[in-house]
Amino acid sequence: MRKLNQVNAILTSKKSEVEKQVTEVYKLIQKEVLFQGRERTYRPVDEEKGQRMPPESQKVQQRANDLIVKVASLWNTVWGLTLTQDTGNQSAKADIVVDGKTLLANVPVTTLLYFDKQLNDLETFISKLPVPDPAEEWSTDPNTNLLKGRLTESMRTSKEPTVIVKYEATKEHPAQTEIFTKDIPVGTWSQIQYSGAIQNSRKEELLTKIRKLQEAVKVAREQANLLEVEKQSAKALLDYVFGDVVKE
Repeated sequence: MRKLNQVNAILTSKKSEVEKQVTEVYKLIQKEVLFQGRERTYRPVDEEKGQRMPPESQKVQQRANDLIVKVASLWNTVWGLTLTQDTGNQSAKADIVVDGKTLLANVPVTTLLYFDKQLNDLETFISKLPVPDPAEEWSTDPNTNLLKGRLTESMRTSKEPTVIVKYEATKEHPAQTEIFTKDIPVGTWSQIQYSGAIQNSRKEELLTKIRKLQEAVKVAREQANLLEVEKQSAKALLDYVFGDVVKE
């Protein structure tokens, strides 16, 4: 008997190998000339004076029945392994345990494989969630359930023109002046920032839990795949179609 993980490894490579070989045979059966042969001899009407011609022959290069036996044997191997794998998958189960606590018991190995892929997606989702500006101090606002920043104030100013006299007027020259703008305080802005993002500490907490769960699922998968499985055969299906052409 083999362990289920061994069957999984063998089947993966065997499927590719069988598909390649069956494809090659499929290409052969479309070349009718390979299945044709002939022998031709010539006899002149005048046995004594007539021209003699050498015999001609063409050998049959492929036999349909031989190819049937070949592909049936290939399919028998991969069909049997697939049946063995699927039969094993029906029995292979394990518990998902995190920090000594069983979260789910007797989870089928196919479901564990599904959880493994889903947890990868969940990790990607959480890792992309936005976090608020770390330079700000945030607290949770009970009224809005949003993150709330500190109250800040900033001055609002208005630019007003101001005239300065550079030189006073004299009898000979007018006064020299210059106009410039001056920022004059006119009010105060009070601001509180809100954020619908997730606190970075919460994000890291979630990612830590997800990664623990990912590890637990992988351990459970390995444990489930250690199940010893009996070899199964799908030979009866091929025998029904072709007769007893396949040898185990």
